[in-house]
Amino acid sequence: MIVMQEVLSRPGESDQPIDEQEYWVLELLDRTESYQPGFVVQQSCGRWSEVDRQFMFEQIETEQWPLLLDTEERYEARRRILVEKGFVQSDMEF
Repeated sequence: MIVMQEVLSRPGESDQPIDEQEYWVLELLDRTESYQPGFVVQQSCGRWSEVDRQFMFEQIETEQWPLLLDTEERYEARRRILVEKGFVQSDMEF
C-alpha cells in the first residue's frame, strides 16, 4: 500500500518537449501485511516513451526497512539528493 508518493521535476522542464523531460518518483510503501513485512522506499526515473505512448520508469531502486521511522529518514535522504541535482519542484507542494 502506498503511504506517500511524490513526483519531482526540474523548474522549466515543462516548457520542453515531453520526450526531453525527466521526472523522479519517490514512494513510501507499507508492506507490513505481506510475506516480507516492513516498509519500503522506492525511487524511479520516469521518461516519456513515444513508442509506448506513456511514461516508462527505469533506474528503480528499493530499500526495505523494518521500522517506519527509518524508512521516513531514508525517504528524506533520497529526496535531498534529488533536490541537490535540481529536482526541486514537487507535486506535493501546494
